[in-house]
Amino acid sequence: MVFTIGSMREIRQQRPGGRPGVRPGARRRTRAAVCTTVAEYTGLCGWSVVPGARAARGGGACSCGAADCRRPGAHPLPFADTIPAGSTLEEAARAWAQVPGAAVLLPVGRSFDVLDVTEASGRRALVRLERMGLRLGPVLLTPTGRAQFFVAPGAAAELPHLLYRMGWDDARLDLRCLGPGDHVTAPPSDLGGLGPVRWLREPLLGRAACAAQPPEARLLLGTLAYVSHRDSAYA
Repeated sequence: MVFTIGSMREIRQQRPGGRPGVRPGARRRTRAAVCTTVAEYTGLCGWSVVPGARAARGGGACSCGAADCRRPGAHPLPFADTIPAGSTLEEAARAWAQVPGAAVLLPVGRSFDVLDVTEASGRRALVRLERMGLRLGPVLLTPTGRAQFFVAPGAAAELPHLLYRMGWDDARLDLRCLGPGDHVTAPPSDLGGLGPVRWLREPLLGRAACAAQPPEARLLLGTLAYVSHRDSAYA
């Protein structure tokens, strides 16, 4: 299921005194779509969701209001509460009503860690991994040209050791791992006003999601490292 979220201009128009131009019915449908997606993440995928800041289209000032914000439109709102895993549609809708227009962020290090590579490397690696018949988790694509593979929690702490064991510790790799304290932006939100985040491989929903935990990083890492190294060599 794919949705889009309104721009910062549309968000401002939802507030009292906002300029006309966005139909109220369209705004309600957009908000309902976002609430439905958040409820899918919490209730069907088993993920927590964190309301995040937004930035103007094309990149610009962050909605958090800090002039020196280091990650405009790509960090949690400091005053907003996490919507916990297991929340229902009604609970998600009530929580999201407190932060209209917020970005949908997923906290890393709880239900999953993330292996992050270039989009080109990620697409090629995904084809190889699927041909190998490996069980895979969701994969995000960011407007900054990154592919983010969901793997089992603990990967960030294990990554240096895993790369060493596989012989990739001193190789030229455009590969990193996100862990506890990090967040990823999820559809239908945009990332820092630069464009929408999309699913390259969508998450499973319902019982299938609960039964299928993200794969261990070691099962994907060899392929991701090989493709990343090859792409870096020819860059």
